[in-house]
Amino acid sequence: MLIVYIAIIVIVPILSQCIRTAIEANVKPQGFISVIPGLFSLTYSENRGVAFGLFQDGTLFFAITTSIVIIVFAILLFKNYKKSKLFSVAAALIIGGGLGNLFERIFLGYVVDYLSLSFFPPICNFADYCITAGTICLIVYLLFFSDFLKDGKKKKTQDEQA
Repeated sequence: MLIVYIAIIVIVPILSQCIRTAIEANVKPQGFISVIPGLFSLTYSENRGVAFGLFQDGTLFFAITTSIVIIVFAILLFKNYKKSKLFSVAAALIIGGGLGNLFERIFLGYVVDYLSLSFFPPICNFADYCITAGTICLIVYLLFFSDFLKDGKKKKTQDEQA
């Protein structure tokens, strides 16, 4: 099963770069293409910050931070991939999305965002959505399938009994 998680980690940044290249060729010259009027558009944007364009021009800091997060999740994935498929998919999506954005930060100095939804103001990219999906899977795993919260309850109960 490890091969599936490695495939996700490899495919996500490749897809991210392919999509970015297509966006630069087709959307950048126009700046904007309406796909579903009033709902969804492709809007070229160079994001030099992090989520939602916050903290502009911190490329080196963000590259280092992203690298650390990727390394931590990679270690957790390779230590725990046999224990939980949900956690492993979450980690692989976060790593793959992180790598997709990291490559752009390192080689371009910014991340190209292009997915614009009318009901969600920030413009995002494919890698961002992979990170978001991975984070949602991670939260579901932690809340419902791990001992993360159960250990805290056990300790609390043991402390109360003592």
